[in-house]
Amino acid sequence: MNHIFDWLFSQYDGVPTHFIVLEIIGVFFGFLSVLYSKKENILVYPTGIISTAIFVYLLLQYGLLGDMMINAYYFSMSIYGWYVWTRKVDETHFIAVTKTTKKEKTISVLLFIGTMIFVYVIYALFDKWDSWLSYVDILTTAIFFVGMWLMAKKKLENWIYWIIGDIISVPLYLYKGLAFTSLQYLIFTVIAIYGYIAWKKNLNKNPQTLLK
Repeated sequence: MNHIFDWLFSQYDGVPTHFIVLEIIGVFFGFLSVLYSKKENILVYPTGIISTAIFVYLLLQYGLLGDMMINAYYFSMSIYGWYVWTRKVDETHFIAVTKTTKKEKTISVLLFIGTMIFVYVIYALFDKWDSWLSYVDILTTAIFFVGMWLMAKKKLENWIYWIIGDIISVPLYLYKGLAFTSLQYLIFTVIAIYGYIAWKKNLNKNPQTLLK
C-alpha cells in the first residue's frame, strides 16, 4: 500500500505547491458539483463554475489543450445550464428531466463530430501531437462536450456520456500525472451511475430539490 501512495505522490515531484493545492480545491468543488447534479440541485452550477475555472488555469499550465477546452466549455455551459434549470415552464413548475428527442440526438451526433474535428485542428495548429494521448484527449473532449450540453438541457442520457467519459479518464489522468484528478473521475463514475438511476426515476417530474 505504501508503494502505491509513494508512486501516486511521486507524480507531483517538481510541481509547484500552489498547483497541487488548486487541483485539490478543483477536485473538491467538482465532486460537489456532480453530487448536486445527481440530486437535481441548482448548486451543481456555482460549484461547477469554481471547479472548471481552476482546471482551465491548471490545464493551460500543463499544456493539455483538449482538457482545458473541456473545462472552458463546462464553464460557459454552466452559466447556460444555470439559466435553463431556473427557468420556469409555467408559474409553478421548473424544467423537468426528459429523454432526448430525435432532433436532440441528431444535434448530439453533430456536436460530437464537430468537437472532434475542432480539437483535432487545435492540436494541429499548436503542434501538440505528443503521443497517443492526443487522440484519446480528442475522444474524451467530444464525449464530455455532448454530456454537458445534455445535462444543461436536463436530458437523462447525459449520464451515459459522463459514465463512458469518466471510465476513460481514470487511467488517462493517472498516466498524465494528475493522481487526484484520476481519483476524482473514479468517484465521478460511481456517482454518474447512481445519477442515471435517480434521474430515470424522476423522468418528467417537476424537480423537488431545485433551490433558489
